[in-house]
Amino acid sequence: MNKPGTPSSSQVHKDSTESLTDGKLLELATRIKIWGKELGFQQLGITDTDLYSHEKLLQKWLSKGFHGSMEYMQRHGRRRSRPAELVPGTVRVISARMDYMSAAAKPASELMADPESAWVSRYALGRDYHKVLRKRLQKLAERISEETGSFGYRAFVDSAPVLEKALAEKAGLGWIGKHSNLLSLRAGSWYFLGEIYTDLPLPVDTPAENHCGDCVRCLAACPTGAIVGPYQVDARKCISYLTIELKGSIPEALRPLMGNRIFGCDDCQLVCPWNRFAKMSEEPDFLPRNGLDAESLVQLFGWSEAEFMERTRGSAIRRTGYAGWLRNIAVALGNVDLRRAAHPKSVIEALKKRRKHSSELVREHVAWALGRHDST
Repeated sequence: MNKPGTPSSSQVHKDSTESLTDGKLLELATRIKIWGKELGFQQLGITDTDLYSHEKLLQKWLSKGFHGSMEYMQRHGRRRSRPAELVPGTVRVISARMDYMSAAAKPASELMADPESAWVSRYALGRDYHKVLRKRLQKLAERISEETGSFGYRAFVDSAPVLEKALAEKAGLGWIGKHSNLLSLRAGSWYFLGEIYTDLPLPVDTPAENHCGDCVRCLAACPTGAIVGPYQVDARKCISYLTIELKGSIPEALRPLMGNRIFGCDDCQLVCPWNRFAKMSEEPDFLPRNGLDAESLVQLFGWSEAEFMERTRGSAIRRTGYAGWLRNIAVALGNVDLRRAAHPKSVIEALKKRRKHSSELVREHVAWALGRHDST
């Protein structure tokens, strides 16, 4: 858990942190939050490592098979819910929030109203958030070490078995809503989370309270009914899972429900009343790239693999892979209502050009899309 390049001797660590009294730890926690904001985070909180109640919920979710093909959700056993087992020596977790919604992105209402436009989840329009947040967290850890000397830590950004939303909730950043996203009274849900596991016994913050009340807008808005109950998401039906995590064929019954969503889905967030308080991000790295906030399905479907690799360089979209990208767009093209489309012939022509694609996965979804149009 020691920072690479620094002494790992237990004596060095003991000498550098033993003098941190309760008063100094309280002052350090205050400074950490200030330094975090200087690095571009909008909020930071600190929590202990007791996630017992969340561990039970995770095990119940896994037992129902709601994780689908995401085998990694259970691969690490209870280390996901027990930070000290993942990183020995951990006694506290610093949870950080960074807003990502960009005012420069084309409004969601316009994209949803245009059957030929492609919908890409707002979080994936800019630079890969893993890289942005991880670099800032590393800088924060280095700033802490300047104050304390060598200390034990590891930084994570959706890159290890970490219950990030549970930790953020305990750290006071927000509460887990009925759609399973973290919600904040002051910032809604359009933000990323990152963590620093540490052995510094910092004072902890007060956990956030739940403010969902009787609202069930997210349940009603889910296109595929993936939110099967309050706080219960069956990932196997979730469009984010279908377009990103799932590597095989998308179940035919769910394809017509996906509309023009080709990478992720934000419907549950778009209808959430708390997002009226969301702040637009001023982070340049999260500005839309390559016109992905307003591009047509036909245009994106025409990308060669080389173009896909070039235009998704440094983007979270790379995760779906080129074949998955074409699979997703084929489904969206199959969902285009040709009676409303401005260029119906271009939709059919684009699909026909991919009928003999080298990937069986792509061919299958193209055939389905063409069959949809033949039947109408």
